[in-house]
Amino acid sequence: MNPLLEIFSQGEELVTGQIVDTNAAWLSQQAVAMGFTVTRHTAVGDNLSELVSLLVDIAQRADCCICTGGLGPTSDDLTALAVSEAFNCPLIFDAEAYEQIAQFFAIRQRDMPASNRKQALLPQGAERIDNHWGTAPGFSLQYGRCWFVFLPGVPMEMKHLFQEQILATLPQRFALQPGLLITFKTFGAGESALQVLINNIEIPASVHLGFRAGTDDVHIKLLFPAAYSRQKMMALIDNFKAQLGEFVFAIDGLGVATGDLAFEINKQMIVRQTSLAVLETLSHGLLAAKCMGYDWLLSASYQPLKFEPEPNIDLMVVAKAIAYEQQKLTTADYVLVQLYAGDKECLNNTEKTIELYTVLLTDTGFQRVSHLIAGSIQRKQNQAALLSLDLLRRYLDARSC
Repeated sequence: MNPLLEIFSQGEELVTGQIVDTNAAWLSQQAVAMGFTVTRHTAVGDNLSELVSLLVDIAQRADCCICTGGLGPTSDDLTALAVSEAFNCPLIFDAEAYEQIAQFFAIRQRDMPASNRKQALLPQGAERIDNHWGTAPGFSLQYGRCWFVFLPGVPMEMKHLFQEQILATLPQRFALQPGLLITFKTFGAGESALQVLINNIEIPASVHLGFRAGTDDVHIKLLFPAAYSRQKMMALIDNFKAQLGEFVFAIDGLGVATGDLAFEINKQMIVRQTSLAVLETLSHGLLAAKCMGYDWLLSASYQPLKFEPEPNIDLMVVAKAIAYEQQKLTTADYVLVQLYAGDKECLNNTEKTIELYTVLLTDTGFQRVSHLIAGSIQRKQNQAALLSLDLLRRYLDARSC
């Protein structure tokens, strides 16, 4: 069984929603990749009794706990004091830590406030973790079954201390057997629709299935245990890929770098040595922004072309005609054109939909697709960019078969 790890974040700004706890997400990714089972994320505000109670509980149920925050010089930074009370270990002045803090200010030619002396008070028996990027030293200690690591809450400092002073220690302290996380990156279907597609797949009890819905895509995750048969794993991956079909635009975890939709398109455009010109309407320049830095996007322009729905106007025919006109103005191999039906009220009303028409003119003819897009104006803009890119991606995928 993998060792159990908890992540504990301290700070009133976390529990009140003033900032997002990115530290916990990043640490979880590192821990899972190493072979830990992450059981809980807990955030506690600046309340000493709650901090003490949580530390005592964690010491009884987890093998390892990584804590962030609460190591600063101000009165609301309570982590060291909470550890002292929870584990009955008095705070001891660490002269070397104090010297490092003083040096931090001296290098910057600044006077050190007296309050920073507090950061050199560490629980008795703790091992100091030197911080060369800030004034808050971390520390670690064993209590009960749990080895605790306390790190600063500033993400940059936390990552440096973890990567340079904690990462190598964890395999020495724990019997870690990293599993393998496979992630299917999909676009074009929601979680519920994707679940229906894979309902008939028999997933072994030892393989953990998870979903993560984001703004730009939906991820389906399979976490395989360390000793899982490679042959069986590939068979299950192939089954998922077959059932999910054209919604999958990348599979992460198989040794090939993957990214977002534009990143995956970039791979194919480079291989094909193909270029693209875009005329955007509803996406309002966001499609071009998503492709920033890719040389195959030769030109991109925005025009406020919108149409009122009329039974005698076929916007696909209009879009094709515009694509032919755009082709005359560019040396790009492909031309992509968006049009949409709807007025300003439809754009700004979350309860009304916009109909997007997208055509892709290639050397083999036209590809065309239409979609109804709902939600805020920002969502409509983002979906228009992604749906247009996905039309290009699907065309390239079909050419690869």
